[in-house]
Amino acid sequence: MKRTLALALLIALAIVPVLSVTEAWARAGGGTSSGSRGSRSYSSPAPPPGNPVSPARPSSPAVSPAQPRPGWGGMMGGMLGGLLLGGLLGGLLFGGGFGSGIGMMEILIIGALAWFAISYMRRRQAAGSSGYAMAGGGYGAAPRDDAAVSARYGAGAPGGTATIEPPAGPSDLERGIGHLRQMDPSFDPRGFGETASDIFFKVQGAWTARDLRNVSASLTPEMQAQLQRDCDRLRADQKINRLENIAVRSAEVTEAWQESGLDYVTVHFLASLLDYTTDESGARVLDGSRTEPVKFEEYWTFVRPVGPGPFKLSAIQQA
Repeated sequence: MKRTLALALLIALAIVPVLSVTEAWARAGGGTSSGSRGSRSYSSPAPPPGNPVSPARPSSPAVSPAQPRPGWGGMMGGMLGGLLLGGLLGGLLFGGGFGSGIGMMEILIIGALAWFAISYMRRRQAAGSSGYAMAGGGYGAAPRDDAAVSARYGAGAPGGTATIEPPAGPSDLERGIGHLRQMDPSFDPRGFGETASDIFFKVQGAWTARDLRNVSASLTPEMQAQLQRDCDRLRADQKINRLENIAVRSAEVTEAWQESGLDYVTVHFLASLLDYTTDESGARVLDGSRTEPVKFEEYWTFVRPVGPGPFKLSAIQQA
């Protein structure tokens, strides 16, 4: 019993996707991928270019911790250190601490002299370091602002850093358009988007009529045969897939290439429409909605012999 139930479930899982594909009559082509794109038939079409990436914000330069400037706190600290040093030297040299040996006045004089000596050495050391840094060398060299130097004196000026970026090469689409224009200088991607839109509307209308003969000049023989088979199945099932209020949001060329003496161009369509299926009378809606538009994306590929001439639809692929 359990084996029979498991086998039934497996069969159901295998059949359901097939049934869903068979009964889905969404627009021309049934909402599936079909046709030929030459050597690119089994590869995904190139998507339209998205929004440009915002330039990265320049990272803030690392700020070195500020060195404390000498003030009263530093002077008093240095003086106290000198006094302590003087007292320590006095105690070590003469013994007896503050109560014997040299007096308090001598200790103060020695401490003041030590403080002045230490301060003098520190100023000399600081002056030497800053002078070496200004000359552009040494470990104490101040960090150089290359961007500021380049902006003021130019990238090639001494001290500036010349950053030369290699020019970006043409994209695959640009190369393909260039190849098409070698034999057809008048080819315009934007103008072709309008031509593809006209074919798009005509094919959708012929699909609703379930008769592709009126648009046969815009279809390859293989594509016409495939679409007509689907239309014949609709007619046999006494169904009509109605497409209304078609609005093409964009029709953009995303691929162009040549192979085997043929020009290929792929157009990305972003569109919306009312897509619903009725019986022959149109009174009963079997699938979809008369009022809720459907938004979709598809790639339509067109082909022609190399050179000037009309293109024909050769493939429809889903996004």
